[in-house]
Amino acid sequence: MTSTRSGLRVLAVDDVPAALADLCQLLRDDEHVADVASAADPLGALKTLQSERFDAVFLDISMPGLDGLELASLLAKLSEPPVIVFVTAYDGHALTAYGIGAVDYLLKPVRAERLAAALAKVVKMLPASAPDAAGPDAMAVLPVESAGRTQYVRRSDVQYVEAQGDYVKLYTRDGVHTVRMPISRLEEYWEGTGFVRTHRGFLVAIDAVTELRSDSVGGLLAHTELGDVPVSRRHARELRERLLHAARNSELSRQERRG
Repeated sequence: MTSTRSGLRVLAVDDVPAALADLCQLLRDDEHVADVASAADPLGALKTLQSERFDAVFLDISMPGLDGLELASLLAKLSEPPVIVFVTAYDGHALTAYGIGAVDYLLKPVRAERLAAALAKVVKMLPASAPDAAGPDAMAVLPVESAGRTQYVRRSDVQYVEAQGDYVKLYTRDGVHTVRMPISRLEEYWEGTGFVRTHRGFLVAIDAVTELRSDSVGGLLAHTELGDVPVSRRHARELRERLLHAARNSELSRQERRG
């Protein structure tokens, strides 16, 4: 499928033909969307997703065979999973849906303005809204979805990041926030903003590191106010160099202020 204009590529999945047609039309009418494909059942959706890449999948929940929640769980295991939005007539599955990692949960009949709000959340979760397309500060704030609410976590508040499968945990003074995003993708976004990879499963903010220390078996740890971050041999040299560079810049800044 070839886009006729810049925007999202979306797959809509619903086993009720009239509902599927209405959803597809609403999606095509939205300015965020470039292309819309459809599938009448989860197995058809899986086949489509095996041959094409989509930015987002809008899923009904109650479908024969594999239901929407089960399909979403399978999609979450993909190396580059699409963003999931559920579209359903029932409100009883919302907690499960958000637990799987859905960014929104729409109740039928879907209103255009409600769909637009969901698509705006999808856009925020995609690389197209980040480094190259929207400038270096596009990911200075990350939306965090939890139990139907959206919080916004500032990059400047994050001391370190821990990988958890296709998710990352952001450690801040006011708590730990989970975002559906592979750590490799977040590293791309935050490269050059004061974060450095210390381990295959960790990123740390250089400004948050107060000292380097050894653990009980001789490994290296970067100590922060919120905890110790493991440092692998592969990343130790770069971390030391970045810390030294940051310390020198800080000293120069103090000298300039005194002068």
